[in-house]
Amino acid sequence: MNRTDRLLAIVIELQATGKRRADDLAATFEVGKRTIYRDIQALCEAGVPIISTPGQGYTLLEGYFLPPLRFSTDEALILLLGGDMMAQSFDAEYRQAAQSATRKIAGALPEALREEVRSLQERIRFFAEGGPGGDAERLRQLRRAIIGRHTVRFGYRARQSQDGASARSVREADPYGLAHVSRAWYLVGYCHLRKDIRNFRVDRMEQLTVLSRSFERPPGFKMELRDDSQRRMVVRALFDPAAADWVREARSFYTVAEEQRDDGLLVTLTVRQEEDILDWLLSWGARVRVLEPESLRRRIAQEAMQIVRNHCDM
Repeated sequence: MNRTDRLLAIVIELQATGKRRADDLAATFEVGKRTIYRDIQALCEAGVPIISTPGQGYTLLEGYFLPPLRFSTDEALILLLGGDMMAQSFDAEYRQAAQSATRKIAGALPEALREEVRSLQERIRFFAEGGPGGDAERLRQLRRAIIGRHTVRFGYRARQSQDGASARSVREADPYGLAHVSRAWYLVGYCHLRKDIRNFRVDRMEQLTVLSRSFERPPGFKMELRDDSQRRMVVRALFDPAAADWVREARSFYTVAEEQRDDGLLVTLTVRQEEDILDWLLSWGARVRVLEPESLRRRIAQEAMQIVRNHCDM
């Protein structure tokens, strides 16, 4: 990044985040602090109203905004496609906001660029599988709780237990964020029952209530859906060579490694419990053989025998 681009990027960064320290800016743009000091000085000399607060960092004077940005074809297209994705994936309130934003972006483009982007839009489309469906109201409540930092209470249907029964419980959680993964929404937050950060599928929640009790989000918390520290069980499964391409296409969320061998595709997964991966393995029928752990091999065999009994009794 040349200096001119970096100066503009610093202003955009301050406008977007509100306040940044020299250390933060140096790390973001991969330069030294002295370079940031010189850049800030150059911006001030150019008339950009930057306020420096000792020990806190730099901010822009309230009310200062950059002139409208000029987008390239690729930049405008990716923004409009992103808006299309959000319109299909979120609830009605954010769907309207996404549609409104895409109209504003398209309307702000020069006529020639607008026609070029529109032509590309007709050739590149995003189609979301499914939508929020019954999750729409829960998403709205959770979004309100996240913004207001309010604890939520809900009934939760976890995966089935070892005896096959559905595990239901009442949870209270401090909601930190939402993530959309593999056609499902997840709430990431601190679970008061488990005394740890947990991921909850929104479509498994029941009777969601936003409580008046507030919480403080941990400083430095980063949104990460995967919690590899809790996945200590290693599963290795060998798939038939003919199924290898389809396994890669429908890769499990828990997959950590794949190895193509003469006798098939060896897939390594890490899970918290056997239930995390049981349904996925069973979906491959006779095209998969579990190598370890032994307990999961027995579990698969028991399920297979039950399937046989179910069909022989008909």
